[in-house]
Amino acid sequence: MISLFDLFKIGIGPSSSHTIGPMRAAARFAESLCDAPDVARLRVTLYGSLAWTARGHATDRAVILGLAGEKPDTMDPALADDIVQSVTQAHLIAFNGHPTPFNPDTDIVLDTKTVPPVHPNTLQFEAFDSTDTLLACARFCSVGGGFIVPEQATETATYAQPDMPYDFTSGTELLERTQNTGLDIAGVVLANESVLRPRTEVETYLDRIVSVMMECVDAGLHRSGTLPGRLNVRRRAAALYERLKDQSRSNQPSAHGIMDWISLFAIAVNEENAAGGRVVTAPTNGASGVIPAVLRYYREFCPEYSLDGQRRFLLTAAAIGGLFKLNASISGAEVGCQGEVGVASSMAAAGLAAALGATPLQVENAAEIGMEHHLGMTCDPVAGLVQIPCIERNAFGAIKAINAASLAMHGDGAHHVSLDQVIRTMAETGRDMNHRYKETSLGGLAVNFPEC
Repeated sequence: MISLFDLFKIGIGPSSSHTIGPMRAAARFAESLCDAPDVARLRVTLYGSLAWTARGHATDRAVILGLAGEKPDTMDPALADDIVQSVTQAHLIAFNGHPTPFNPDTDIVLDTKTVPPVHPNTLQFEAFDSTDTLLACARFCSVGGGFIVPEQATETATYAQPDMPYDFTSGTELLERTQNTGLDIAGVVLANESVLRPRTEVETYLDRIVSVMMECVDAGLHRSGTLPGRLNVRRRAAALYERLKDQSRSNQPSAHGIMDWISLFAIAVNEENAAGGRVVTAPTNGASGVIPAVLRYYREFCPEYSLDGQRRFLLTAAAIGGLFKLNASISGAEVGCQGEVGVASSMAAAGLAAALGATPLQVENAAEIGMEHHLGMTCDPVAGLVQIPCIERNAFGAIKAINAASLAMHGDGAHHVSLDQVIRTMAETGRDMNHRYKETSLGGLAVNFPEC
């Protein structure tokens, strides 16, 4: 299984595979050269999807921040613009504390012609000395959700954890673990995580993840203005929040009012993500609004809410997200948006069902329903920005997740299509999908939407 500490990462927007992953890769490259003060020049080459949408997804900014030693989980998003502006104007970067020549206009190369051999999100780092001799070269793949893997290791990466008492690599195995132990899915995950670190540390991290998610919702509810980028997309969450509060105080509440609140929560998060704010990969930045929206729904509208249920929600969601990561992909550049919003919806459906007391079979059914009705969803961001259709898409993913949990809990867990089958189908669909619809902005809405 994949640890929830790896699946739920705290970082900055707008993209986990194009922002968080590249920033982590750049920081790792810098750390590898911490004892090489004779670095006189740096060059970064972005390939595939990273090159096609570099500026819209802020990959260029992420690389600068990472080379400057910043890490996505600890940096202050408010400082990002100042750091990038300083490097851009001075053509110098603080590389391991040494001012090093770096001109983003020429030293970040967008190679849209070379087809990367292993993964569409590939980037290369090179360091040269004063004689322009190559000192070091490293290539990484940003494989979704902020995960990075050295290119030569990508095909063999298993993300295995050592000595798990109840390890599982499929939905079938996960259900067997619950049947053999009497634990629910959350209990299986917690037992495994508690081998890696103390249980109190696991619970503290779960609570921190929820705290960051809710802070992101709240920030989005109170910020107005225009999102960065040439589309000039207006923030909607703050105005919608005021309207919904007015409606809630009236004597004529909307029949679908709860749906509006759920959509609002998701939109608030993804507007923060689009603006480069602090979010949680759940499992990715592009889909970071789905799980917080459903969690907020659980907290504010479900009388069954409890702290234990909230933790059970995330532990269960982590189990489902890990299965998609292991057996398919959570990268929009690899399988389209079904691997991002689709997986998030599946995770949220399972998590909500678990929090509401569903059996493991019902939870597995909820996860399957959540993905089944996202199969084939393309990733075609307009102008390379994580805004259209990404922001609204999270709202629909959250609504679908709640519907999936409800449908599953009205049944006894028996269903024709298993979670494993739908994961396999998602992977096959992603492989068959035309590359133009996988986070390149070369097809779909990205080319049919008139920008002026």
